[in-house]
Amino acid sequence: MAKHSGLTRRRFLQVAATAAASSALISCGRHAGPWRFFTSSEARTIEALCEQIIPADQDPGATWAGTIYYVDSQLVGHFRRLQSAYRSGIASFDAACRAAHGQLFADLPFDTQTTFLTQLPASLQPFFDMVITHTMQGFYGDARHAGNRDAVSWRMLGIPVIPIRGRDHYEFPRKG
Repeated sequence: MAKHSGLTRRRFLQVAATAAASSALISCGRHAGPWRFFTSSEARTIEALCEQIIPADQDPGATWAGTIYYVDSQLVGHFRRLQSAYRSGIASFDAACRAAHGQLFADLPFDTQTTFLTQLPASLQPFFDMVITHTMQGFYGDARHAGNRDAVSWRMLGIPVIPIRGRDHYEFPRKG
């Protein structure tokens, strides 16, 4: 005769389901929202910077193309080693902006943001250069890396969109 422990199959499933649900809610301390790395405030700052780097004109800019999603996803992947540089860079950037204009960078009007960037303190230039590089990669890179939504930059440049094997193919409207 086999000995029975106090744990029944039903109780085991209840405990396992509770543990899975709580780990999904806690998610290793990650904040809620669409971001994998950024906080909502950090994302606003980076998105405003991206839009300053590639603003919308007759074609969509960095915001519409989703470059921030590229940067955010890379910071939990290939750019993982740059996480602290982004955290401290965003904090320093917003602190300098607040000291100069009394507001966070993302809260300033577009023209005031532009003025701030033209008078950027030298200590912030390396961070801004890194954001420029990553914005360009997200805007002009392959859409499968979470930027360049609908291959907007390729279409703007007249580069044919190459279908990706094993992925859904979408028909995009042609620019007239």
